Amino acid sequence: MLRYKEKEDFESRFGAVDETVARWRERTAAISTQLRAEFDARLMISLIYHDAALEGDVLTYSEINAATDQNIISDDTLIPSYESIKNFYRGCEFARQFAKDGSRKKLKIDTVRELYRILAPDESAKGAPYRKENPLHRLYYHEISPPDKISQRMRKFGEWLDSQEAKDLHAIDRAARAHWELMAIFPWLKETGRLSRILSNLILEQSGYPLAVIHSTDRQRYYEALKSDPKSLVSIYLEAVEITADSALQVYDAAEPPQRRRAS
Repeated sequence: MLRYKEKEDFESRFGAVDETVARWRERTAAISTQLRAEFDARLMISLIYHDAALEGDVLTYSEINAATDQNIISDDTLIPSYESIKNFYRGCEFARQFAKDGSRKKLKIDTVRELYRILAPDESAKGAPYRKENPLHRLYYHEISPPDKISQRMRKFGEWLDSQEAKDLHAIDRAARAHWELMAIFPWLKETGRLSRILSNLILEQSGYPLAVIHSTDRQRYYEALKSDPKSLVSIYLEAVEITADSALQVYDAAEPPQRRRAS
């Protein structure tokens, strides 16, 4: 569960999180490739589970594992959410590879659309058009852009992603603000929430930060942040990044104690 104190100073929070991330980077560079892969696999399972919960879906470990493990052959009819999990996993893998390419690729609106096409292949076959109506019943209850304003706002959003203004922001701030703005536009009826969270993690990984997992226990707080302002979402991302880094350090130290590494 996220532990952020609402009145805590932002400047000190960024500093504290960056200190934790610096230790995470140092330890990650020193551990075995196998241990890092094992932790990353567990983190991905957690990310898929909690992300689905934010969308109102409850998944089991076996369902997630069956959809993401290429060595498991599963009957799609036995797992209703199978394709959704696989599409989300593919989206995360696309984002991770994009982030690994570093400065060789610029984050633009085309990247956002490509991510959406992965998450919603049925809509991709139709050309992935923006929504034409305001949904009466939806999971999120914050204000969203009128349909006739979506194209214009998405163009401006794409320009912002590649702007110096965005690049000058702290990576966590940039990731949270990109998430908040895309959700405020809400360009597609389906998968916009998942798309926004994957995009934010792409931005984090591209800047050398760990994945942010917004836990299901903070679902209501997350919804409220979307109805508030970007700063509220920045708070959540600061916590989520710090928790991932802390968790990794605990796993690494338990499996490969620093004393043992120094002695060897």
